[in-house]
Amino acid sequence: MQCQLKRLLEPFGIKRFCTDGWGAYQRHLPAQKHEVGKRKTQRIERKHLRLKTRIKRLARRTICFPKSEQMHDLVIGLFIIRLWRSKALRYEFGLSI
Repeated sequence: MQCQLKRLLEPFGIKRFCTDGWGAYQRHLPAQKHEVGKRKTQRIERKHLRLKTRIKRLARRTICFPKSEQMHDLVIGLFIIRLWRSKALRYEFGLSI
């Protein structure tokens, strides 16, 4: 399972993992790629919160919650593209343009 998750992250070119001090991260992430601290962790959590507040379907199950994973991917993808095109958010999701 752990190898499968790391393989899914490979296409994104992730160079560092920024986490809090939870022991599971230290056991499963290589020390040279693992950075423990609040500053970058809070930045990542803020981005996740932005997604959850603007795309309500990520926050909880509602009547309009679609059963199709494809619809979730489409909505999230469109939201990310819209953010990406905004000049103020060029550094969103860890990549700089």
